[in-house]
Amino acid sequence: MAPRTARTDRIPLTEDVVRGLAARRAGSAPVISCYLDVDGRRRPRFADVTRSLERMVRDAKARANGTPSVHRDLKRIEDHVRAGLDRSGVRGLAMFSCSDDALWQVFALPVPVRDQLVVNHSPAVRQLEVVLDQHERFGMLLADRQRARMLVFELGELVESAERFDQLPRGDDDDHSVRRDRLRDHAAAHVAAHLRHAADVAFSVFQDRPFDRLVLGAPEDIAAELTAVLHPYLRSRLEARCSIPVTASDDEIRTATAQVEADVERRKEAEAVDRLRDAVGAGRRGVAGLTATLAALGELRVDMLLVSAGYVTEGWRCGSCGALAAVGPRCRVCSSAMDEADDVVEEAIQEALTQSCRVEVCEDNADLDVMGRIGALLRY
Repeated sequence: MAPRTARTDRIPLTEDVVRGLAARRAGSAPVISCYLDVDGRRRPRFADVTRSLERMVRDAKARANGTPSVHRDLKRIEDHVRAGLDRSGVRGLAMFSCSDDALWQVFALPVPVRDQLVVNHSPAVRQLEVVLDQHERFGMLLADRQRARMLVFELGELVESAERFDQLPRGDDDDHSVRRDRLRDHAAAHVAAHLRHAADVAFSVFQDRPFDRLVLGAPEDIAAELTAVLHPYLRSRLEARCSIPVTASDDEIRTATAQVEADVERRKEAEAVDRLRDAVGAGRRGVAGLTATLAALGELRVDMLLVSAGYVTEGWRCGSCGALAAVGPRCRVCSSAMDEADDVVEEAIQEALTQSCRVEVCEDNADLDVMGRIGALLRY
């Protein structure tokens, strides 16, 4: 899959960046992870944003028991937000700070996040992973018999646009059948050439800015012909057809793309959960429930981790070998004393990303909830 990027202050948001954050372990000083909802539609006044941040910071300071590094990093985050934000294209902020370990990364996202402030031994990346998982890069090719538009959307934003116009030949108002047939054949040839041009434009855009899935919008009388002339790379990514006309506004196209994107994500999640249910039922290459899933992660057997959105529960992490467990306080791997983890599910996601496992966070999937809200498809 091509890297997916988001507008940021420093570096693009990609799977590799999230995995790198997940693998980062601080020294003696903890890492501060702060997600902040800055969406003007929900928080029209900037004071609403700063009040929410103040509340989270106040709670974190109370839990920090005067730890100097925590107070320094919290101030750094507060100063960054209070310096002002251009919220015209930003709906969520993700900030990671550990001044003792030279960590400072800020991601300004065009999609919303949930307010969250975590003080932990490593960055809390679940929300970033959800953003990437639920927002693939989509291409939208719209065409009629004369015009074509190719657009690329990323995290709900239009990031690329190209247009082609091939005017049809004009005919005369006469009744000569031979003349009419000639004009009709000429017009058909002109449309065929136009669709080939449209396909060329789409592939050129794909080469410059690769996308994961393609949506096609074209009248029924030319849709099949346009599909046939697409480059095989694009045909393999063709996800859906829609009825959006080539003259639609960018906002109308964005809305249609978002609906297709949501449908694709729900289908992906359902297919993954179906595979998990079948694997667990067969008793091979699948485990469900917190205890079994954490054990499989510790054995490096996980291929895909599945987690219900919003699932949070306490657990344990071994400071010696890094093993995770639902029950402590002794590590089942090395027998060392374990530390309590406020959210062992977050720890499991970070561990899965560190192991280069795929992670699927599932929204409102009753089947996964019944299986314990967490499970894993196994490599062996």
